[in-house]
Amino acid sequence: MKPSFIHKLCCPFDKQDLSLTIIKKDMEGNIIEGLLTCESCRRYYPIVYGIPIMNPDEYREPQLEEPILKRWSKQLGSSFDEKLLK
Repeated sequence: MKPSFIHKLCCPFDKQDLSLTIIKKDMEGNIIEGLLTCESCRRYYPIVYGIPIMNPDEYREPQLEEPILKRWSKQLGSSFDEKLLK
């Protein structure tokens, strides 16, 4: 995902702007892994293999997202909230 693409995305739930935390980039500066978060509703959307995963709540599978978030917890630091996993 190109970093400039963030300006075209919004939270699917409440249509608010998303914050981007970049975990890993490729040589061209494209985002390979990262996390999009909505400050308004506190939802999060991981970026995996350059693709933002922005499924509606009823189609999300937290048990699949949890290992990724735990692996990223050191890079996310204070922006990572354990409550996101619940």
